[in-house]
Amino acid sequence: MKKFYPDAMTATVPVLERETFASRLLTWYDQHGRHDLPWQQDRTPYRVWVSEIMLQQTQVTTVIPYFERFMARFPDVASLAEASQDEVLHLWTGLGYYARGRNLHKAAQVVMAEHDGRFPVDSLEAMAQLPGIGRSTAGAIIAQSTGQRAVILDGNVKRVLTRLQAVEGWPGRPAVERELWQLAEHYTPHDRVVDFTQAMMDLGATLCRRGQPDCPRCPFHDVCLAHASGEQRRFPESKPKKTTPLRTTRMLLLRDAGGRVLLELRPSTGLWGGLWSLPQFDNDQDLGRWLDEHAPAAERGTPQTSFTHVFSHFRLEITPVPASVEHMDSVSEGWRWYDPQTPDSVGLAAPVKKLLQTLSPFTLSPPAGP
Repeated sequence: MKKFYPDAMTATVPVLERETFASRLLTWYDQHGRHDLPWQQDRTPYRVWVSEIMLQQTQVTTVIPYFERFMARFPDVASLAEASQDEVLHLWTGLGYYARGRNLHKAAQVVMAEHDGRFPVDSLEAMAQLPGIGRSTAGAIIAQSTGQRAVILDGNVKRVLTRLQAVEGWPGRPAVERELWQLAEHYTPHDRVVDFTQAMMDLGATLCRRGQPDCPRCPFHDVCLAHASGEQRRFPESKPKKTTPLRTTRMLLLRDAGGRVLLELRPSTGLWGGLWSLPQFDNDQDLGRWLDEHAPAAERGTPQTSFTHVFSHFRLEITPVPASVEHMDSVSEGWRWYDPQTPDSVGLAAPVKKLLQTLSPFTLSPPAGP
């Protein structure tokens, strides 16, 4: 068999020809794939784009209700571009990885301002330059919404290909990722591209799972190199482990006489960028100095039990510190009083939402409609 990309230093010999691979995969997909996901109905670049961004790092079952609420409120790119960031992030609350929501909003504004409200689906490069859209996501949007041949390499596809070809090394390494792109290019057909790209994602999500791959039902179990060696769970190799650092913070839970809670707007970038949070402090001394300056009449309560919120690169130990004040001078820009009884449509950091839900019997779930 001819080597694929013979000039590459880490060229890999594909286990199947393109046509054979696609035929096997599509036969499996026609019988066992997912055909009734909400974004598969009325496929437009906008709907596919929103679904692809939401599906990054998030499971389908979690995404579906968020997608449906999002479409009800923002049925097209123009309505999304015109919305406030607060409203967008409010509907994103609970999905996590909030930079996705901010970039979604920014990309909608770019599409309206620079592309006359139309996604540049004729150009992979132009799509990949939109905020929050990389090479694989751009390919998925183009393939899924237009049927043009475009190659994808999301987490599911990486897992399928690393096992199928027994590709050594962590897929996040540039050399390994280049090898996987070459394989993805080799296997992607010119026909039925919409179904093929969905089938690759479905195969990784439903059979070639991370922890418990269902090899006997896989259409490639007889040619999968990882399965042949009994090492399917070893692939793909994990990212080299580093000690996850622990950070600590104090969150001020300051309430006024009406039961409202003081919130601050986080900077647009960084941790919880653009979301509303409780005021945070590195230590009790800083918190105390802030109260002395801004709410000297406040009564400070006993700190509540700490809890840990886990991020991808560190753990944050949060200690809520309750306090109450009869009144304060009007709060400046970037601050607001938030009434838990009648919650505003604003984006909230996940642990803040968790704390606010303990104050009163109300729901912070995004609204069901516009």
